Parts: sequence; structure tokens; C-alpha cells
Amino acid sequence: MSRLTLRIVIILAGLSIAGITATQIYWVRKAFDLKENQFNRDVTVALTNVATKILEITKTPTAANNPVTQLTTNYFVVLVNGPIDNNLLEFLLITEFEKRNIKADFEYGIYDCMEQCMEGGKQISPKHTASLVNFSELPAWNNDGYYFGVQFPMVEATLISQMGIWGFSSIVMLIVIFFFVYTLFVILKQRRLSEIQKDFINNMTHEFKTPLSTIAISTSVLKDPGIIHTPERLLNYATIIDNENQRLKQQVERVLQMARLENEEVGLKREICDLHDIIWEASESNLASKATLELVLEASPSTVLADKLHLTNVIFNLLDNAIKYNKQQPLIRISTSHAHGNIFLKIEDNGIGIKQDDQKKIFHRFYRVPTGNLHDVKGFGLGLSYVKLIVEAHKGKITLTSEPNKGSCFSIVLPVQKK
Repeated sequence: MSRLTLRIVIILAGLSIAGITATQIYWVRKAFDLKENQFNRDVTVALTNVATKILEITKTPTAANNPVTQLTTNYFVVLVNGPIDNNLLEFLLITEFEKRNIKADFEYGIYDCMEQCMEGGKQISPKHTASLVNFSELPAWNNDGYYFGVQFPMVEATLISQMGIWGFSSIVMLIVIFFFVYTLFVILKQRRLSEIQKDFINNMTHEFKTPLSTIAISTSVLKDPGIIHTPERLLNYATIIDNENQRLKQQVERVLQMARLENEEVGLKREICDLHDIIWEASESNLASKATLELVLEASPSTVLADKLHLTNVIFNLLDNAIKYNKQQPLIRISTSHAHGNIFLKIEDNGIGIKQDDQKKIFHRFYRVPTGNLHDVKGFGLGLSYVKLIVEAHKGKITLTSEPNKGSCFSIVLPVQKK
């Protein structure tokens, strides 16, 4: 899948998700408003019936206007033109609300004209048909007549709980969005794996091309019948074939080793060894002779419980990278220190450095910093992945600090093992 196609897919998916979400929010809001309007109408009718019955019982003249006034979204007041009995009001409210299938919890109060305040009443739960808590005073209305107030403190939660189909559709929408996002994640991951596979094949082709070409040329020379009369030349070409064969064998073994280490638990042959000795051994190798080394080994103690072979390979790989990724005379500084029961190992170089974006991926398998079509540095992108795997297998941690054209610093922390 090309980059343009992938961008179009992501944009269309994003627009689809945004459209579905906006549509769902719009219709849920519409449904809630309809539910709220229906609730308000039912409450108004129920309270009107309660007021009518109170006026009939008290034989008070009926008001010319609608006695029910909605002050807020959940607070209603009802004019009754006379004193109200608390028990009678509670009975009528519960009865009328049951008839209208109004199941929201409510609290009511009666306005005392003498004291000019709301008093009496309770908080009622129709689901339990019992008082929940003592009445908390409702706000008074700017009216000196007789009236009572009814408030529904949890009306929004009640209405939402009654929107079953809309709740279900919202859950389905969330599942669809999750599926879209997961699908995009899978597509991006597959694309990345495809790019890694492509880079690996290109790197492997360049790694194998040179030794295979050398072997092919040497084989052609050995086919010459006259070469048998020049034993030195024969031995020379046979040695070339053997060296290139060993080189190919090492490359294949490196790939197979990484596959084993990734799929299985790393089998370490742990022993108490001195990290400084390992550093000196790596420093005295032919690889280290290509660079100027500065050793500042100050850790004390410097013993670790480790697999000496694997730990040597870790330092060797880091030195190898410091030399290969350098456009000038390599200058490498290796230092150690001790703190809080750990030994700190730093390997700093004056190489080309690594960009911030690439630093997040540098320890991934087969990943190599993009260099366009240049393949002047050979490798499969397995070295740092191997380094990280081995360090973590030793209960350690590796971090990278780097800036382009200013070199890199790999820091390794390993637990100290006392002798």
C-alpha cells in the first residue's frame, strides 16, 4: 500500500468516525430532549390533577390560569389558594405519579405564608415507596399565596436510564470506533513490518552479494587446469573461498541466533566476572585498534554476575557501531562508575549521531537508520537489538543519548555482584 493510499484511508476513516460520532451525539441529544419534554408534560398534568383534587377537597375555587409553573428543569410549583395538609399532598403526589408512570425520585415542600418559607415534606422514591432522607428546604417562590413545590433531584439520571435503545446504540458505536482504530493500527503495523522486511532483504542482499561474488570469481579461477602448476596461487584462492564461506556462515548464524533469542528465553551461563576485564579484552581486539580509546574505569567493585561471552559481544557491538558510523578518526571514551548497588557503563563516541525520531526505534529488530540508497555500512540491523536483549536478560537497562553530528552515548546499568 502506497503512502498516498494509506493517507487517504486514514483521512476517510477519521472523517467516518467523526461523522458517526456527531450523528450519534445529535440523535441522542434529540432523544433526550424528547424524553425530557414528555417528562415535563407528564409531571405538569399530574401536578394539575393533584391541585384540582386538593381544591375539590378543600372546596376552594379553582384558579383561572394553569396552577403549575416550572421554575427550573427539575423544579415545579403549584398554586392551591389555601392551606395544604402534608399527608394528603404526599398521598396525592404518589398516586398521580404512579398513574403517569413517573418513576423519578422527588422531594416536595409546602409554602408557609405565616413564616414565609418552605417547610414540611420529604424526599420520596417511587421505586421504594418510602421516604429516603429528611426534607431539605426547597427554594421559595416569589409569591405570597398558598402553593407547594416539587423537585426531582435525579431527573437527568432517571431519563438517561430509560433510554435503553440509545444506550445500546452508543455502545455499538463505541465498538465500531474501536474496530476502526484497531484496524488502522493493524494497517500501520503491517506497513511497518513490510518496510522492515524490505529493508532486511535489501541489507541481506548487499551483505551476501560481495562474498558470493568473491567465491564465484575464485571458483572460476580454480577451474583453470593450469592453476595446478602454481600451488601458491591455488592455496591463495582456496583461502579466499574459505574466508568468504566463514563470513557467510557468521552472517547466517547471526540471523538465526536473533530468531532464537527472540522466540525463546535467553539461556545465559552466568558466572562472577570483572566488567573491567571484559572491557580491556574488547579494547585490545583488532576492532578497537581502528579507533582512539580513552578508558576511565572507576567502578569499585566492578564484578557482575553475567554471561561473559554475551556481555563481551555487547561491548564489541557498541564499539563496532562507534567505529562504523563515524566520518572522522573515531574517538571512543569508555567509563564506569558505581552507585546504589549498580555499576554504570558509558560508551561515548564522536560519530555521526542519531536523530531524535530514530532513537525511539534504534533498538528494534532489523531497524537501521535510513541512509537513502547508500549502503556503505554493512549489517542487518540486529546489533543493537541483540545488545538490548542481552542487557535486559542481565536485569540491566540501556539508554541512548545522541545528537546528529555530535556523537552518541550508550549508558548501561547492571547490578553489582559482590565476590
